Amino acid sequence: MDRPAILHKTAADLRLPPHLADYAAQCRAFRWEDARAALQGLPGGGLNIAFEAVDRHAAGPLRERIALRFVARDAPPVELSYGELARQTHRFAQVLRSLGVGPGAHLFVLAGRTPALHVAVLGALKLGVVVTPLFSAFGPEPIATRIRLGRGDVLVTTDTLYARKVRPLRAQMPTLRHVLLVAEDGALASTIPTDEPGTLDLAARMAAASDEPVAITTRPDDPALLHFTSGTTGTPKGALHVHDAVVTHHATGRYALDLHPEDRYWCTADPGWVTGMSYGLIAPLLHGVTSLVDREEFDAERWYTLLESERISVWYTAPTAIRMLMKAGVALARRHAFPALRFVASVGEPLNPEAVWWGREALGLPIHDNWWQTETGGIMIANTPAFDIKPGSMGRPLPGVEACIVEHLEAEGAPPQVRVIEPPGVEGELALRRGWPSMFRGYLDNEVRYRKCFAGDLYLTGDLARRDADGYYWFVGRADDVIKSAGHLIGPFEVESALMEHPAVAEAGVIGKPDPVLGELVKAFVSLRAGHEANEALRLSLLAHARLRLGAAVAPKEIAFLPALPRTRSGKIMRRLLKARELGLPEGDTSTLEGGSP
Repeated sequence: MDRPAILHKTAADLRLPPHLADYAAQCRAFRWEDARAALQGLPGGGLNIAFEAVDRHAAGPLRERIALRFVARDAPPVELSYGELARQTHRFAQVLRSLGVGPGAHLFVLAGRTPALHVAVLGALKLGVVVTPLFSAFGPEPIATRIRLGRGDVLVTTDTLYARKVRPLRAQMPTLRHVLLVAEDGALASTIPTDEPGTLDLAARMAAASDEPVAITTRPDDPALLHFTSGTTGTPKGALHVHDAVVTHHATGRYALDLHPEDRYWCTADPGWVTGMSYGLIAPLLHGVTSLVDREEFDAERWYTLLESERISVWYTAPTAIRMLMKAGVALARRHAFPALRFVASVGEPLNPEAVWWGREALGLPIHDNWWQTETGGIMIANTPAFDIKPGSMGRPLPGVEACIVEHLEAEGAPPQVRVIEPPGVEGELALRRGWPSMFRGYLDNEVRYRKCFAGDLYLTGDLARRDADGYYWFVGRADDVIKSAGHLIGPFEVESALMEHPAVAEAGVIGKPDPVLGELVKAFVSLRAGHEANEALRLSLLAHARLRLGAAVAPKEIAFLPALPRTRSGKIMRRLLKARELGLPEGDTSTLEGGSP
C-alpha cells in the first residue's frame, strides 16, 4: 500500500498540550543549567538519581501516589507508593551499610521485573554504590565475565538464578563478597539455604534493617551506573555514567516521552538493559508518574489487555515487539479499546515505516521512533508528539543535543579527525557535540578505546546516518558488526568464544542475519576439528551448548558448517565477507583476505 512520505499532525492528534510544542524556539532557549535547576538537588551542589526519583516526591504531595504497579499472570498486583518506595530503599541502603558496603562499591542486579530489583537499584544509588543491571536470560559465562570485569562487590539475585547461573562459576568472581538472595516469585524471601559463605537472605536483612534515611552525599560527577555493551571484538565494554545523568533522564522524559504528572506509563524493556533502567525505572519516577511493570514475557493478547485495563497513556516499547504484534494481526488489537493511550514510542533499532502506519491502524496512534545508545545514556534524537512524522526517520535532535553528520579524514594514528558534512542527504557517521549530562564518562579500564570515540568535542557514535533538509535524521547502519536482535546488542566475539569451547569446533564466525520479527537473528559459521563430521546431530549439539553457555537471547539461532572461515592475513575473521556471502551481497574489497590478491 502506498503511504504518504509525511504523517502530518493536527491539534486532534494531541490529547494534551505537548511539552515540546515550538521546536525551534525551545531548542534556541534550552540550557542544561536550567534543566538541572528543575530538579531539587542536594545541599552544597550535590545530586543523586534515587533522591530525585523517589525521596523528593515522598516528602511532598505525591507521597501516597502509586509509583510502581507490578502485575503477573497468577498473582495479585503489588503496588509501591512513592512513600513506601522511599522506606524500602532506605532499608536496602542500610542493609548495604551494615555489610560494610559504601560509596564507590559495585553492586550487580540479576533478576526479573520484581520489586526487589527496583528497591535494590534505588537503595544502592542512594548510598553512592555503582549499579550494574544484568539481563536475567544471560548464561553463566556472560554473567561471570561482567561481574569479574566490573569487580562486583555485591550481587542481588533470585534463588533460582543463583543456583543455575551464579553458583557454578562463583569461583571465577573473586571480588564478589556478598550475594543477597530473593525468592524467584519476587518476594523478599529466599528458599536457598544461606549457609554458604557470603550468601545472605535479603528478607531477613531487610526485616532487621532500619528505615532511617541514610545520608546522601553524592556529587554530580560521582559514578552511578555501569552498563555493559558488547563490541565486535574483545570482551564486553563497561560504559560508566554519573549521577548528573539524571538531568538528561528528566529532560528527555519531558520532551521525548512527553510525560505529564497524571500519566500511567508502561516501558516494556527489560531492566537488565539500559532502556529498562533509564526509561523503565528512572525517568518515569522523576516525573512522579505511575509505572506499570509486567513480570510476564510477551503475549499479544495480554499486552492489549494490559494497555486497556491499566489505562496506559504513554507506552514505550521496541520494534521487535511491534513486529510480533503486527504478525498477530490488526483484528486482535481491534477487540480492545485504548481511550487513555495518547503516545506510543519505540527504541532499540530502526522502526520500519510500515510499523508507524500500523500503529495508527491498530492502536489509533502512530508509533514514534527515537534514537540513542548505551553510551549516550539517554534519548538524543526523537519523534515527539507535536512533530510531523517521516516514517522511517528517527526524528530530530532534542533540545540541548547538537547532532551532525561527519566524514573521517585520512590521518595517521589517534585521535580521529573528521569533517562535518553540511549538505543534507549525504551519508556519514552520526556525531554529537559534547555537553549533555548523561554522556558516558569512560569505558571501564579502557581509556584508549574511550578516547577513540571522540574527535575534538564530537562524540563519534559508530552509526551511519544521513540528515535531510528538514533536519530529520535517518539511520543507515552500524559501522561495525554488533548484532541487534530483539532489541539486544550482541557482540559476535562473545558468541564465537562460547562456540569454540565445544570440542568439535576449530573456529567460529558470527553475523546478524535479517529477520522479520527479531530484526536480526544470530547466525554462526563454524569449521570443525579433525575427526568430527558435520551433521544434524552435531548442529543440534552446538545449538544446545551455546544456549547453555550464553542464554537463549544471545545464542545463535542458526549454525552452518564451512571447511574454513575467511580471514585476513593478520588472522581476523572477516565477518563482513560471511554476511555478504550469506545475503548474496557484493563482497567488496578482499585484498586483505588470507590467500587473496596482493
